Amino acid sequence: MKPQKTNRLPVTLTAAGERALKSGHPWLFDGAIAKMKGDGKAGDLAVIFSFKKNKFIGVGLYDPDSPIRIRVLHQGSPVQINTDFFRARTQDAKKGRRALLATDTNGYRLLHGENDGFPGLVTDVYAGVAVIKVYSPVWFPFLQELIPVIVGAAEAQTAVLRLSRNVEKPAQAVGYTDGQVVFGTLDKEDVIFREHGLQFVANVIKGHKTGFFLDHRDNRRRVGELSDGQEVLDVFSYAGGFSVHALGGGATRVISLDISAPALAMARRNVALNFGEEDTRHEVLAEDAFVALERLRAEGQSFGIVIVDPPSFAKREKEVPGALEAYRRVNRLAIPLVAPGGILLAASCSARVPAETFFGEVEKVLRASGRTFTLLARTFHDVDHPIGFPEGAYLKSGYYRLG
Repeated sequence: MKPQKTNRLPVTLTAAGERALKSGHPWLFDGAIAKMKGDGKAGDLAVIFSFKKNKFIGVGLYDPDSPIRIRVLHQGSPVQINTDFFRARTQDAKKGRRALLATDTNGYRLLHGENDGFPGLVTDVYAGVAVIKVYSPVWFPFLQELIPVIVGAAEAQTAVLRLSRNVEKPAQAVGYTDGQVVFGTLDKEDVIFREHGLQFVANVIKGHKTGFFLDHRDNRRRVGELSDGQEVLDVFSYAGGFSVHALGGGATRVISLDISAPALAMARRNVALNFGEEDTRHEVLAEDAFVALERLRAEGQSFGIVIVDPPSFAKREKEVPGALEAYRRVNRLAIPLVAPGGILLAASCSARVPAETFFGEVEKVLRASGRTFTLLARTFHDVDHPIGFPEGAYLKSGYYRLG
């Protein structure tokens, strides 16, 4: 890795930009900057001064190529951005995970981006392997000092760097590549970790995101607790997280439904890790979810628990109307498959769809179905995915018992 020098950029915000900063928002867009001294490069420290009094009010990481021009690290009184600053912030994040780590769990999110004060960077830990995912080039000048800090907090033996697509080119320019082992050694790409006593595989080199989706952990645990003696349909099952917990909770039959054959192969593997290759309670169905739900209804099938957890239907604002229709449609198809007295778990990970809007749409569909229903719970992120600003909230799940 080439050593990188960062510069300090004095920045004055507009009045609106200053209000955003003081409200605690971690993003300052290009329109929030009134003036800046010098030309900055990604990772330079933007030292922010007040609009009227020219007093220090914050510091962030500058990115000339992103609409999010400054990713805020700190607002308030002056502070030194150095290794000690990052170490203290990382240790604070670790403290927030203590209750989770007291359970039989060693796969968790140590740093949840902006919400833990690391805008554009997350770190997941799988059984002593820290996977650092970078979403903005602002972090490249700091990685050499940050990696040992993360490794220390995670008590990790290995660290792997993962890169979002938009930063792969600037990463190569400074000697980093996606999937690079940046600390220790890695014997196998697939790392086996525990989640509330059950085992799962994370491919930390090529897997989606950092190798696994950890945010639904508590919902998976809840499903396990509800599954004794039940038949369970896991729609959009991906790697079978809900399916494994349902089987662990005593389900008599579980169907993992997903359009992706490789995802279902991973689901089979996760089931086999916990219950052996010959567990006949588990079935996989490689089919489009909308088509499969219609077919299962036509066959007269029903389930004590139906989990509907689709991928994000709205990555952009203009996709929100289509996403709402997709949520209505998929839950409309799922409701007839829930046995009387059974549970529908309807989930969304679309950040652009607010929780109240999502729950409102699901409940409209439930009312239109003619079934009586009781809301059992609304849940959000697990404790290692804290929310520190409005855009940081994306996951919402509703548990409904149907008559």
